[in-house]
Amino acid sequence: MLRGPGTIMFWADDLSAAKSWYAEALGVEAYFEVPGYIEFRIGDHQTELGIADRRYAPDGMKQGPAGAIVHWAVDDVRKTLDRLLELGAETLMPVTERGEGFVTAAVTDPFGNVLGIMYNRHYLEVVNGRT
Repeated sequence: MLRGPGTIMFWADDLSAAKSWYAEALGVEAYFEVPGYIEFRIGDHQTELGIADRRYAPDGMKQGPAGAIVHWAVDDVRKTLDRLLELGAETLMPVTERGEGFVTAAVTDPFGNVLGIMYNRHYLEVVNGRT
């Protein structure tokens, strides 16, 4: 049974640059670091975002945008998207209204990873203790 994300993994050719970029983008410093790997805890549930040196990626893993998009909850999609673009991300999916209370967008970070953002009214209900 899935209970929620444990660690979301990204890859980077330049781990030092990724550490700096994500510290700036997230507004927090990495809380854990070993050679070839850093980790941030972010958000309401302190979800772990791990970034590893790309040489440790599984064999056959495609570099660049691919696979699923994890959408991180944000309060203002347009404002967050603008900030990520200012930091050097590139738009992958523009701001898209998905229905009342649901707005998404996604960028590719400077290291080739997809970072989705979303305003989600259901997320807010859960965080605020309502179902």
